[in-house]
Amino acid sequence: MTARIGVVTFPGSLDDSDTRRAVRLAGGEPVALWHKDRDLRGVDAVVLPGGFSYGDYLRAGAISRFSPVMEPLTEQARAGMPVLGICNGFQILTEAHLLPGGMLGNDHLHFLCREQTLRVESTRTAWTADYAQGQEIRIPLKNMDGRYVADARTLDMLEAEGRVVFRYTDAAPAAPAPAASTADRAYPPPAAAPNGSLRAIAGISNEAGNVVGLMPHPEHAVDPLVGTGGRDGLPFFTSVLKNLVSAS
Repeated sequence: MTARIGVVTFPGSLDDSDTRRAVRLAGGEPVALWHKDRDLRGVDAVVLPGGFSYGDYLRAGAISRFSPVMEPLTEQARAGMPVLGICNGFQILTEAHLLPGGMLGNDHLHFLCREQTLRVESTRTAWTADYAQGQEIRIPLKNMDGRYVADARTLDMLEAEGRVVFRYTDAAPAAPAPAASTADRAYPPPAAAPNGSLRAIAGISNEAGNVVGLMPHPEHAVDPLVGTGGRDGLPFFTSVLKNLVSAS
């Protein structure tokens, strides 16, 4: 039976159709979910796509976190359902406390749109098993509020538990910025990320590995005719399909 992957549309979502196409190309059945839905229509996994839900008022993702669909999604995510948050979806996951930390405006105060190299730091999640540990991939990055932040204790926990899933690998400055703490000196400085994310973190997971959030857009790197990454984003979607088969 084909796995059904729900893709939620919020007011202001703009990458939902691209995400449904990526699911289809990976061999899954995309299911359109609306932010006012009060059930998940029996889907096996959910993707929160990129965009500017509710115009990013208050904070990016802060209003969407209270959408009706988030109640069953939060319940199912805590029960083990695979959930992926891309860009605005990552912001929503932090606002919903399904992932730790938060997102602030880019440190240079400009909207960012570029092809971005990432290093795969963990393949132990429902969404990354089809990658190789340490593999470098290239997928688009586009955001205004993409700077991942957390206190030093949370950052150390993420590192110690292997929950940093992706890290930015280029755009490092000639002179590293001062580290925020002694522990941070072992990791890339904030300026090593194109948006100032602490320790150059591009994506993280929850403790169980079923919930993953990242700022870059894998759904825009699933077709070799588009972008320099070719199909570097497709393994996100093939990974979760295989995870669902093995769990069934």
